[in-house]
Amino acid sequence: MSEKGILYLVATPIGNLEDITLRAINVLKQVDIIAAEDTRQTLKLLNHLEIKKPLVSYYEHNKTVKGNYLIEQLLDGKEIALVSDAGTPAISDPGEDLVKLAIKNNINITSIPGPVAAIAGITASGLKCGRFVFEGFLPMNKKVRKDRLNQLKGEVRTMVFYEAPHKLIYTLKDLYETLGDRRIVLARELTKKFEEYLRLSLKEALNYYDEKSPKGEYVLMVEGANEEEIEEERNEKWSSVSLEEHINMYMDEGMTKKEAISKVAADRGLSKRDVYNSCMIK
Repeated sequence: MSEKGILYLVATPIGNLEDITLRAINVLKQVDIIAAEDTRQTLKLLNHLEIKKPLVSYYEHNKTVKGNYLIEQLLDGKEIALVSDAGTPAISDPGEDLVKLAIKNNINITSIPGPVAAIAGITASGLKCGRFVFEGFLPMNKKVRKDRLNQLKGEVRTMVFYEAPHKLIYTLKDLYETLGDRRIVLARELTKKFEEYLRLSLKEALNYYDEKSPKGEYVLMVEGANEEEIEEERNEKWSSVSLEEHINMYMDEGMTKKEAISKVAADRGLSKRDVYNSCMIK
């Protein structure tokens, strides 16, 4: 039986073709197969690099069939490079599923680092980037989308989203209605000729795109909630409720004592041990 191949996750440029690394070029030259989200887009890059390799399409709507095919090739000893349309595979694309399949089959995986639109955007945003949360594309289902945004209302880290131009205004409205008038940085066409950063408030962004049509792919960076305000709101909300009453409220809803303590701790910004000890629950 032949030795298993290696799955390479190869980051490719998000716009400027000069952003590919020497290592990425060497890997693309050495592998047996290149699996691409859009073979036409990848072919442009390969032609630029003067690389000729068999291309296999691998995208959201064929990932089950093609994923199994690629795993078979890897088990047969082939080396495969996985690339997305732009940037790093498995970030907001079906490469994540192929990685899981490879792990399940004990296939070695190597990541060839390079461009990531989220990182390129946040580092030049001017917002806090020591700690941030990456949300990618928001769900399109209205209920799921609303629930996701409500979960982010108290998020104190900078939030990073991806968005397509035809959905941008819809997303800006939802962000404004749920999060309030936060600061936002809109980065578009990163690394390309018409790269642009707009540093506005959410309300200003909505006004701006009332008069101008969105163009290009966007990375949105939204400032996190004010930690002091969140703490004040939390204290005010629960100031009239004792810890015992708070715990009993959740237990009356069907939670176990342990679950209720955990939820109360999260509500009040306390440790579970502190809640337990304060109530002397036995």
